[in-house]
Amino acid sequence: MSRIKHALRLIFLSPSQFLYVRRMKRSGLFDRKFYLEVNPLIHWIFRFFPERHYVLFGEAAGLYPNPDFSPKAYIKHNPDLRGRGLAPFDHYLRAGRHEQRVTRDLPSDGGGLSIPLPKLRGAGANPADYAVVVHIYYHDLWEEFEARLKTLDFDFDLFVSLTYKGDETETLAGRIREAWPRARVVPMPNHGRDIFPFLHLINAGLLSGYKAVCKFHTKKSPHRQDGDTWRRHLIDGILPKTGTRALLERFVAEPDAAFWVADGQHYNDPQWWGSNLNRTTELLQRIEIPVDKDRLSFPAGSIYWLKPQIVTLLRGLQLGAENFDLELGQTDGTVAHAIERVLGVMTDAVGMHILQTSQLAALPAPEPAAPGRPSYVSAFYLPQFHPTPENDAWWGKGFTEWMAATRAQPNFSGHAHPVLPSDVGFYDLRVTETLGQQAELARDAGIDAFCVYHYWFDGQRILEAPIDRLLERPDIAFPFYLCWANESWRRNWDGMSGEVLMEQSYAPGFAASLAESLLPYFNDPRYQRPDGVRPRFVIYRPEDMPDPAAAVAEMRETWRRLGVGEVELGAVLFHVEGESPVEADLFDFWVEMPPHGLVGMDDYLFGGPDGDRMQADVMPTFSGLIYDYDAVRRNSQSARYISKLPAHTIAGIMPSWDNTARRGRDAHMAYGANPVSFERWLREMLKTRIPHAYRRELMINAWNEWAEKAMLEPTQQYGTANLDVLRRNL
Repeated sequence: MSRIKHALRLIFLSPSQFLYVRRMKRSGLFDRKFYLEVNPLIHWIFRFFPERHYVLFGEAAGLYPNPDFSPKAYIKHNPDLRGRGLAPFDHYLRAGRHEQRVTRDLPSDGGGLSIPLPKLRGAGANPADYAVVVHIYYHDLWEEFEARLKTLDFDFDLFVSLTYKGDETETLAGRIREAWPRARVVPMPNHGRDIFPFLHLINAGLLSGYKAVCKFHTKKSPHRQDGDTWRRHLIDGILPKTGTRALLERFVAEPDAAFWVADGQHYNDPQWWGSNLNRTTELLQRIEIPVDKDRLSFPAGSIYWLKPQIVTLLRGLQLGAENFDLELGQTDGTVAHAIERVLGVMTDAVGMHILQTSQLAALPAPEPAAPGRPSYVSAFYLPQFHPTPENDAWWGKGFTEWMAATRAQPNFSGHAHPVLPSDVGFYDLRVTETLGQQAELARDAGIDAFCVYHYWFDGQRILEAPIDRLLERPDIAFPFYLCWANESWRRNWDGMSGEVLMEQSYAPGFAASLAESLLPYFNDPRYQRPDGVRPRFVIYRPEDMPDPAAAVAEMRETWRRLGVGEVELGAVLFHVEGESPVEADLFDFWVEMPPHGLVGMDDYLFGGPDGDRMQADVMPTFSGLIYDYDAVRRNSQSARYISKLPAHTIAGIMPSWDNTARRGRDAHMAYGANPVSFERWLREMLKTRIPHAYRRELMINAWNEWAEKAMLEPTQQYGTANLDVLRRNL
């Protein structure tokens, strides 16, 4: 009988109710999609007639007809309407909207920052493999959360951020610290919902280094019919009362899984963009990720487990308090809401995916990973970070690579320039201890040696101070070998045109002189012999030598005559042929040096045959080239490209490439390079290229090419993320 009565009420509205429904439809202010999304318990029949459901039942229950209208708040903030028996939303449609009446509750602090933003310190080694991050806005929910935390069957580091509400916050913070002595408890201003406090921890480096991070918060969602039920479902999904550890280990073992969410919380339909598309697009331009407006997949509810790769990208956004909207109780359209969509686009862009609890549980047990580590890993190393008389004369007093790097200006909206160092700072390579610090970072990440550029011009040296001073310091552990950078130095930095500053003339006898000059380095115990016998030496542009075969023969004969014996001699595969062709078997090995030879005509996003294909706005004065980093990655795996390589080639990879610091508006750059796209490329290389590379070796371009944005060293934008990539995979 009850169901029959409800059905009759649905069909036979009173005249006033019928007119109310018609006004709602005509106004366009009743948001059907929103109403159905936030009220999932509505009977399926009423889901075809949401306006009628609202008029008959929803308004009396306090449900929101759109994100910005609360029936209860409307009556509370407009006391002249109390006791008149009015339908709040109907009054608003007929009169209230024209009178600009208040339609929702506003925070008591008006959305301002109630306490100063805490300055976080103390990033470092993590005692546990996992972190659990809890944001507390509704203080009364802490007991519920604490009970759940005590049931977890794995060790974790706990981080708790609390929206500051005066003395009650201080009291709760004290209780948490007493019960959880290892926890990091951080009172925060009421700003950016649960998202900004989470990013504040990430930006401080406190969430780096974990295998996975869990994030949840005191979600009540007063605009939803099922707020408490929904919150518990979300938390139960990622922190089940039993078996969490097993599921978590499976999540970590799944290399392409970015998020673990409760069932039903992977939203996968472009209808959920709402008013967030533009802001999502703007935010993702900061890390060079385009948005496909016809595709939207994201972890809904802001309660999930996430992998370190996503933590890295969130840090890369470099969002501070100033980027978030004032807190006015919005239910959509803010930066905090856009971040939810950002997470999904990030996940798609780096080739990862979102797993729901039932999907995770159904995964087969992970198979042991096949050993994929290269036998030897090198990184090109630039010694340009100290002043020289020549650079003083050419570029101004005190010039170093840092000056170029710090002067870089963006070439498109969101372009992250200048790129600045973090952990190692603005170093001077005349301080030899710096080389030891760099070597320690590299060794910890799985790098075996630095391939150091050697600048020798018919006996004249430049940038020699760092490596020559190293020879005087046998206590500094810095494994290295040399690469003769034999291009002439030119005014425009690209080595191919412009005024010649220092010419490579290849005077008669140059090969023997060069070979003999290398003996002090070969004799240093830190000079590398990757095969255990021969010292290694690389030539950057062998085709620039007048007679490459004769020069190589002269070098080898000189080394034999001087007692060095055989040298493992290699050359770089350059993308532009020189005047003197080189036979593939002239060298013991060749070295790939991305992006050389890996950019096709179809890969250009700007400056190529298809014109401007950039989603971001390019500066009107920019006349350079922008190509797709992911296309370069794909090209490096293609059978066609690989078939053209000499059989004895060391596989090469680059974390990024962007020479804006050197060439300004004429720059060449790989769009879409970030530590996670770098990791995707590296993982593919370990499977497809390393098994067939020369001696299973890998070369990285580069360790510290800051003016070409090709560096592994820590940056302010991404911290140690590139080194973390190597550490995870090597």
